Amino acid sequence: MSNSAVEITLQGRTYSIACPQGQETALKAVANKLEKQLASLRARTNSLSREELAIMAALNIGYELFEEQKKNQDYIRQMDERITLLQSTLENALVERSRGSADKQHQTPESD
Repeated sequence: MSNSAVEITLQGRTYSIACPQGQETALKAVANKLEKQLASLRARTNSLSREELAIMAALNIGYELFEEQKKNQDYIRQMDERITLLQSTLENALVERSRGSADKQHQTPESD
């Protein structure tokens, strides 16, 4: 898959970024989110340099990613627990069913 150059603008500066073909929309969406984060930080404090703003934005976005990954891992753990419970329930039902079939086979018909 080849790369194409995508131009994004952050804090008034334009950057040409190599991007895999087909991922341009995602890159632009991420750049837009970053620009909003930078603008929000800039509005709250004018004393930060570009570098400090970039670091703060990276930390904020990194924290958001960390929280989403944690939620995802919690969800996976919950699903694993549910699958284990479902498997156990199915296994117990199959054991009960085979016991019932075995009991029926061992019963003899009563004579009149």
